[in-house]
Amino acid sequence: MAGFILKRLLQAVFVVLAVTLIVSFAIRLSGDPAIMLMGGGNVTEQDLQNIRQALGLDRPFFVQYLDFLEGMTMGDFGTSFMGGTPVSMLIANALPATLLLAFTSLIVSIVLSVPLGVYAAVNRGRWPDQMIRILSLVGLSFPNFWLAIMMVLLFSIVLGLLPPSGMEGPESFVMPALTMAIILTATNVRLVRTSMLETLSQQYIMVARSKGLRDRVVLYKHALRNSAIPLVTYIGLQFGGLIGGIVIIERVFNWPGMGTLAFDAISNRDYPVLQGTITVLALFIVLINLLVDIAYGLIDPRIRTE
Repeated sequence: MAGFILKRLLQAVFVVLAVTLIVSFAIRLSGDPAIMLMGGGNVTEQDLQNIRQALGLDRPFFVQYLDFLEGMTMGDFGTSFMGGTPVSMLIANALPATLLLAFTSLIVSIVLSVPLGVYAAVNRGRWPDQMIRILSLVGLSFPNFWLAIMMVLLFSIVLGLLPPSGMEGPESFVMPALTMAIILTATNVRLVRTSMLETLSQQYIMVARSKGLRDRVVLYKHALRNSAIPLVTYIGLQFGGLIGGIVIIERVFNWPGMGTLAFDAISNRDYPVLQGTITVLALFIVLINLLVDIAYGLIDPRIRTE
């Protein structure tokens, strides 16, 4: 097991290094932040050179990258070009909002998808099963940004029930969390249904029913518990993807999280903020995937040999 964990740790380190290197290189292709800071107008090349030197942008790329890696190991992602605020402070203010929205969306998805998936499996081939499968397919077909815009149009503009943007109270969670939950539920329902159908065909389920156990006990105590392993594994991986995919949703709803912070950094060509934001999101995704791999290796010893 120790060798399996070490292998996964080395893979995670390699992924983080690759992501930070690609991001560091790519964001420098977006333009010159010195021009953005000077605001155009009558700016001489010497003025721009002085700004680049003050920001450390006149040094070779790999020198800047190595400095970033060194600072990252100590939790220092540099200083914002625009406001002079430490990037770690900006991330510390934005990250809780993103994680809270992600957890809320995931919980809503689980609450919706598990009973619907079980109900579809129990009614396999009948109209409830067909209806749930059609609705899940429709949910998968919606782009998340389009669904978010439709939510704002319906609940904020037409009905006036919910705030269109911001994070001002419990009601502000409804639309962004529900938007993400619908997309997640569409996938999770199909997974729960497939896993339950496979479990319900096992011999020990037939034995439990032959003993006269109630259907509710068979379904939720025996079948659902045994079919939860692939669901838990997938949800762990799904949460990592959710952290990255929630960026667009945050922008639509003006949610004060990592997505909004990243978009503002792109607009301002604020390299340190953008680099730090993407790096932290990548670290979370890698960490979650690593924990899922380790947990799955503990559950199924066959995985350790891969």
